[in-house]
Amino acid sequence: MNSFRWLFIFFLVIGLNPVLAQDLFHQDDVLPLKISGSIAALLKDRGDDPQYHEIQLSYSNAYQAAITIPLRARVRGNFRRLKSNCDYPPIMLNFSDQSTQGTLFEGQGKLKLVMPCQGDKYVIREYLVYKLYNAMTSRSFKARLVQVQFEDPALKARDLEPFYGILLEEEHEMAHRNEMVLVEDRIIRPEQTSLDDFLNLAVFEYLIGNTDWSVQYRQNVKLMAKDSLSIPTPVPYDFDHAGIVGAPYAKPAPELLLSSTRERRYRGFCIQALNQFDPVLSRYNERKSALYEVYQTCNLLDEAYRKSTLKFLDEFYETINNPKKFKTEIQYPCNPEGTGNVVIKGLKQ
Repeated sequence: MNSFRWLFIFFLVIGLNPVLAQDLFHQDDVLPLKISGSIAALLKDRGDDPQYHEIQLSYSNAYQAAITIPLRARVRGNFRRLKSNCDYPPIMLNFSDQSTQGTLFEGQGKLKLVMPCQGDKYVIREYLVYKLYNAMTSRSFKARLVQVQFEDPALKARDLEPFYGILLEEEHEMAHRNEMVLVEDRIIRPEQTSLDDFLNLAVFEYLIGNTDWSVQYRQNVKLMAKDSLSIPTPVPYDFDHAGIVGAPYAKPAPELLLSSTRERRYRGFCIQALNQFDPVLSRYNERKSALYEVYQTCNLLDEAYRKSTLKFLDEFYETINNPKKFKTEIQYPCNPEGTGNVVIKGLKQ
């Protein structure tokens, strides 16, 4: 019997998955998860100081053997944490090194689990936004779509139905993968970040119709750099307020004077020399087919949403490839009478 066969039998017998743990974010298939324990108590703990609760997470490995991992979890977030806003709050999963050895979650410490706020179809749509930005740059958060089923006798029947969620790559791991470290304490203005990375982000937020972000106030943006003296790179996350997602609770800040999140507004800083956008626009045009494929190949979308989203992308590409339209949109922050440089109430610390 050759050594490969012995290795195969070894993994089969002990029930471990021989695939590297980092495959958690290297696969695009939906990962079924079963989460059991004091789930009802966990979901009710939505106060200002939520506590950790003991739970268990289970999944099936490559040989259909059940793997169960004990861990702790607590509610996290701001807007989505409040019961008045969302059916389920976002969850922080806290793993220990010992419990994850040899599993799909090996090497993971803390993972954010995005939960349905007002329907899990919006979770799928937000997940696809992460895939869009992955197609534009590796300096982005990886995400894994999961199907979660709770097990807890204290839950109501409706809470026992499976739903979709998103596992997000841990921020330090994302920085490490890009050979960088997080920048957490320095006050940084957008003009002080890597121009190419910032424009890539700002144009992307314009593409998806998202104004719920800020570099200087760290609103749904992380910063990372090669070291403490290097120019930082901004990395976006939390896209549920984007027009491309279409969440029913998402509305633009009143200060922006926008009618809906489907009305795009460029929220970068004023740049008069439009040729500075040339490398970014070339990148978006080169990767156009990859962005469209995100929606064309996803079988979890209803056809009406798919068509409207492809049209939304069409409108973006029509704008960036029309010099007159592009100048009007991208130089909006240069207009002293506009809302391009307004500080959104609630973001300023």
